[in-house]
Amino acid sequence: MADGRYDVVVIGGGPGGYVAAIRAAQLGLSVACVEKRGALGGTCLNVGCIPSKALLQSSHHYEMAGEGLARHGVKVAGIDLDLPAMMARKDEVVHGLTRGIEGLFKKNKVDYLVGSGSLKSADTVEVTPVDGGEPKTLHAENVVIATGSDVVRLPGVDIDEDRIVSSTGALALGAVPKHLVVIGGGYIGLEMGTVWRRLGANVTVVEFLDQVLAGMDGDVSKQMLRVLKKQGLNFRLGTKVTGAERTDDGVRLSLEPVNGGDGETLEADVVLVSVGRRPYTDGLGLDELGVKRDNRGFITVDREYQTNVAGVFAIGDVIGGKMLAHKAEEEGVAVAELIAGQSGHVNYEAVPGVVYTWPEVASVGRTEEQLKEEGIEYRVGRFPFTANARARCNDDTEGFVKILADAATDRLLGAHIIGPEAGDLIQELVVAMEFGGSAEDVARSSHGHPGLSEAVKEAALAVAGRAIHI
Repeated sequence: MADGRYDVVVIGGGPGGYVAAIRAAQLGLSVACVEKRGALGGTCLNVGCIPSKALLQSSHHYEMAGEGLARHGVKVAGIDLDLPAMMARKDEVVHGLTRGIEGLFKKNKVDYLVGSGSLKSADTVEVTPVDGGEPKTLHAENVVIATGSDVVRLPGVDIDEDRIVSSTGALALGAVPKHLVVIGGGYIGLEMGTVWRRLGANVTVVEFLDQVLAGMDGDVSKQMLRVLKKQGLNFRLGTKVTGAERTDDGVRLSLEPVNGGDGETLEADVVLVSVGRRPYTDGLGLDELGVKRDNRGFITVDREYQTNVAGVFAIGDVIGGKMLAHKAEEEGVAVAELIAGQSGHVNYEAVPGVVYTWPEVASVGRTEEQLKEEGIEYRVGRFPFTANARARCNDDTEGFVKILADAATDRLLGAHIIGPEAGDLIQELVVAMEFGGSAEDVARSSHGHPGLSEAVKEAALAVAGRAIHI
C-alpha cells in the first residue's frame, strides 16, 4: 500500500514467509514481504534444497551414463564432465523459480520490498535497503517473522567459502576436488558428498556420532551406511574435528576419537562443514522489543504462532522443530489463516523428511526407537524392494519399506523407506496418517501393478503377517 500500512508484514521471503504472504493476500489482507537477499525463496530455493537437487539429478545422470546404463544394454563411451554447464543449469533452475515467486506476488498483490527488516515496535517495521538507501517505515496490524536459519559454525574450523565451505560454497565449487571431507553425516552432508563423489571426488564423511542420519529409524540408518560405503564414500564415525589449518594446496584437519584416544590429521582439498543450522535472528530488534527466545536462540511461540508480544508472530526454522522447507510452508499457511480469524493447524506427526541421495530415504512419524522409549506396543511390517517387480525392472532393488502400527488399534505410527523414489512413496503414508489411517487401510487399497508403491502395500500387509510376495 502506498501509505505503508498493512494488515500483515512478513519479514523473510523463504518458504515460510512467501507462502504466508500469499495465503494472507488470498484471504483479503493487505500484505508486504521484506527480503534482504534480493531473490525470493530463501535458503531453500537459492542455496539449499533446489540447487542441491538440481546437482543431485545432474550427477546421477553423469554416473548412469558412465556406469549404470551398461546393465540395460546401453553402452556409452567417451563420457566427459562439463562442470560449468552443470552449474549453469543449476543456476537456471534457481533463477526461474525465484522469478516465479515474484510473479505470484504480483498476481496476489503482495508488495515486495528488498531490504533488511527490523522491528521498531510491535506494529512498526523498518526496512533498510541493501544498497544503503533511505530506510522505509511500514506499519502493520500483524508482523510475521520468517527469517529462517543459518549454518552452525564449528569451533576451530573457520568457513571461508573457498577451501572450507558451507553448503552454499559446496554448491558452487569451480572444480571437482580430489579429496572432499564432509563434517557431519546428516541430510545435507550426505547429499552434497554424494554429488561430488559421483563427479569423481574421493569423499570422507567425519561424523561425531556412531551413526549417520541421526534421528532416523535405526534400520534405515544402518542400511544407508552400508549402501553409501558400497557406493564409495568413506566414513569416520565417532570422530570429532578439533581444528583446521589452511595449507598451500588444501586443508589439514585435526581429528580425535569421541570416546578418547590418540589424535590424528586428515588432509583434504576442500572441507564441507555441515553440522546443523541455527535460527537467524540477527538485527531483528527482538531483544529491544522483549520477544522471548529459548536457550538455543529459537523464538518461542504459542499454538497460534504468536510470540509473547501481541501481534508479532514467528514461523519456520526460526521457531525450531523440524527445520524443513515444507514444514515452514505449512506454518505459513496456518499463521495467515489464524491472523485472518480462521483455524489454521499443522499436524507435526505427519510432516515427512526426505534425503535425496540414491537410493532415497524418507520418513514420517515415530521411529522404532522412539516407540520403544515411549513404551508403546507396536507391530512392524517390512517389505524389500528386491521382491518388488517394478524395482527389478528398473534395476533399483536396494532398500525396503518399514511400517509401524499400534498393536491394539492398527493405527499408523510411523513409516520409513529407503529405496527408489522414497520421497514420493512416503506421501501415501503421510496422507494415511493425516486422516488417522491404519495399516489395514493401506493394505486394502489397490495399488497399480507393476509399481514401486506395491512395496508400500506389501509392508502394510506384513504388519498383520500376510504379505503376499515374500
